[in-house]
Amino acid sequence: MAIGKLFIGRKVRELRQASHATQAQFADKIGISTSYLNQIENNQRPISAAVLLALAEKFGIDIAELSSGQNDRLLSALTEALSDPLFEQYSPSLQELKLVTQNAPGIAHALIDCHQAYRRNSEQLASYDDRFGGTTPNETTSYDEVRDFFHFVDNYIHELDVEAENLAAELKLGEGDSHAALSTCLDRRYGVRVVRGEAGDEAIRRFDPASRILTISRYAAAPTRDFQLAVQIAQMHAAPKIEQVLKQAGFRTEEAVEICRLGLENYFAGALVLPYRIFQQAARDLRHDVELLAARFGASLEQVCHRLSTLQRPGQKGVPIFFARIDRAGNITKRHSAARLQFARFGAACPLWNAHQAFEMPGRIIRQLAETPDGVRYLCLATQVNKGSVGFRASQPSYALALGCEISYADAFVYADGLDLNNRAAYDPIGISCRICERTKCTSRAVPPLKRKLVVDHRLRNAVPYEIE
Repeated sequence: MAIGKLFIGRKVRELRQASHATQAQFADKIGISTSYLNQIENNQRPISAAVLLALAEKFGIDIAELSSGQNDRLLSALTEALSDPLFEQYSPSLQELKLVTQNAPGIAHALIDCHQAYRRNSEQLASYDDRFGGTTPNETTSYDEVRDFFHFVDNYIHELDVEAENLAAELKLGEGDSHAALSTCLDRRYGVRVVRGEAGDEAIRRFDPASRILTISRYAAAPTRDFQLAVQIAQMHAAPKIEQVLKQAGFRTEEAVEICRLGLENYFAGALVLPYRIFQQAARDLRHDVELLAARFGASLEQVCHRLSTLQRPGQKGVPIFFARIDRAGNITKRHSAARLQFARFGAACPLWNAHQAFEMPGRIIRQLAETPDGVRYLCLATQVNKGSVGFRASQPSYALALGCEISYADAFVYADGLDLNNRAAYDPIGISCRICERTKCTSRAVPPLKRKLVVDHRLRNAVPYEIE
């Protein structure tokens, strides 16, 4: 793919400082003038392809890593925050926003945190009646803090991923019966015996450190059972590295630390049962057929989709994929995007997105060609899954899994076969969220966009009862 104009001055400056070089020394090493380097570092000029190649050659860096869309997530979050009516007197240009996210990401994160606190304050005050209690209105929820942590590290934890892959190689995971290998590992390395739960035991996993007995639900599906064994291994094998990650994250509350610890244990478990390079190669060979990948590794569709979204290892990146899990109410309960498509932090997803249709077509993977207001086109996939226990009286919540990529990567997906990717009329116009969507003529709009004036004509009634200026 061709690389557009790149303003990555902060990354270049960090690379120079890491090599303990002055601007003159660094510029001489990559064959440019000191003034040009100064302009690059201050984002006054974009970096050229020749300079990118020189950086790759002299410093052994990955060009894709330098030119990645890491700032897209921050830019999207900042844009959404500044769309709030709170800032109605200020409408920054896209270039201004890019300068902030590229040159001062810490300030951008701080502003986003302040906006989140403001929203929580407003929402809690609106819901208070005659009682006060719970958390302080401006206090960041631990769940949101952890979710943002994973979001802004690209949903990839290098230390844990490599450690899990090394252990998987020792256990020969991905080459046969994962359950036998995981059970043997727990028994021989950690003295943990795996047993099946009693018929009335509702716990999916329970570990007794005194008896060293790990109880797994008698009714757990095989992918769930093996994943829980991997979680137990994560707690015993990866605890030191998990503690290092938690310490560096700098969470503000112990509650957030514990929630993130659970998330990191789950991350290690996913990387253990779906080892990075083996899984990535299988995804390429099978052209990202998620059903075949699930059968190949004995995993669930959700485990496969989630793992595909984490293939962001520097120098060995997979296809940039977006992934989300949505409940029937439209709440996004999991979200990550390595593509330019970024999910809204507040509100529901666009009603035109095919993820909502998945509930109407259980058992099928449905396809959609879609275009966002910025003109970027995507291949979107969605399927409905049930979670929970089995049995007539068991609760089985349904979710839609949404997965996709930018259309330039569509050939890597079997699901693109037979679609007319070059036909502009084949693409459905979708947005991110109604509250920040730029489209003015959408008949599926749920709420008006923020910071846009509405005009009501009492003599005229269209599908939407107002015009957007």
